[in-house]
Amino acid sequence: MKLFVAVFMLLCASAGWSADQPAASQATVLKGEVLEVKDVDTYTYVRLKTADGETWAAVGRAPLKKGAKVVIEDVTVMNNFESKALKRTFPKIVFGTLAGTGAASGMPAGHSGMPKVEHAGDVKVPKASGADARTVAEVIGKSAELKDKTVLIRGKVVKYSPGIMGKNWIHLRDGSGSAADNTNDLLVTTTDQTKVGDVVVVKGLVHTDRDFGSGYAYKVLVEEARLQQ
Repeated sequence: MKLFVAVFMLLCASAGWSADQPAASQATVLKGEVLEVKDVDTYTYVRLKTADGETWAAVGRAPLKKGAKVVIEDVTVMNNFESKALKRTFPKIVFGTLAGTGAASGMPAGHSGMPKVEHAGDVKVPKASGADARTVAEVIGKSAELKDKTVLIRGKVVKYSPGIMGKNWIHLRDGSGSAADNTNDLLVTTTDQTKVGDVVVVKGLVHTDRDFGSGYAYKVLVEEARLQQ
């Protein structure tokens, strides 16, 4: 079970987020050699030697030893994460699921995350009306010309992750676009609340080329969005 994303990523008072789930075009696997291991109650911190240098990572509690070669799946990067158990702050750390174990990261209480898309079947949602109305595919396909402009989108919430970096992270689909070229799913951030399965109309700003470090970048997303009545 890849529950890491479902049990960790909600921001708590002592943790700061720097990235959402990696974009579909990015690698979601981290490979490396274990250089150092620190176990706490329910999860294991490891310092890894990777092709891009050293990095800290956290996975569900596992009997890892120095020199072991590991693969971490469903990775997510966090900046300035404070571990109370270790009494230290990591400037940058990767959280994920240790491949081959199915062990989810046992993250601190108050964290939650991004489950797999729950409503990923046939989605058919009418386009919003108005001058700023766009479909999901239009926002993604025309992101260059829509950059920093306001858009209005009606879509179905297929993924919802509240409280990350003080915002709620929503994935919307409306039936436009294609999974083959990643034009069917749009990431939206908002302070408003919703839930998976809701059909909502959001109004926000199109931002492009958002880079959160360690190769985790988003070609397009809608930020500062508000849910319309």
